[in-house]
Amino acid sequence: MKRILMLTGLMLAVSFPSILKAQSKADRVVGYYLTYDDETGKEKSQVKIFKGANGKYFGEIVWLKEPRETDGKEKLDKHNPDAKLKQRKIMGLQILKNFTYDAEENEWSGGTIYNPSSGKTYNSFMKLEGNKMHVRGYIGKAWMGLGKTATWTREETQRK
Repeated sequence: MKRILMLTGLMLAVSFPSILKAQSKADRVVGYYLTYDDETGKEKSQVKIFKGANGKYFGEIVWLKEPRETDGKEKLDKHNPDAKLKQRKIMGLQILKNFTYDAEENEWSGGTIYNPSSGKTYNSFMKLEGNKMHVRGYIGKAWMGLGKTATWTREETQRK
């Protein structure tokens, strides 16, 4: 019995570092990212990516270059197709949902991205290369080519 317990303990001890390594690799995505306007290429917002209680990754808008409309009111999710959601503030809006890390592909996939400018939600995956995050939103399957990739830049701290 002691031998079985010792072997079990040894197996756990040997496998634990590899579990931690995969976990830490997955958590590399956590942080702040600067997004850019598709048309002008200028700074648009900052997104905070975080790990949820369910182990999946999410992202919310934490800074806007222009947080207010021309009339001075806070920007709202006015393009949302759901009338009940049109009054949500853009600041604090969760735009990335339910991403999981795929170690084989070295990317975060299986999630969705919401575009407040159009009110549309797309299937999505993210790939981190250095301080650049390539975020692909697409319709249908990724291989179909019906989508768009945006490149975000990692930042160390949240903008004020």
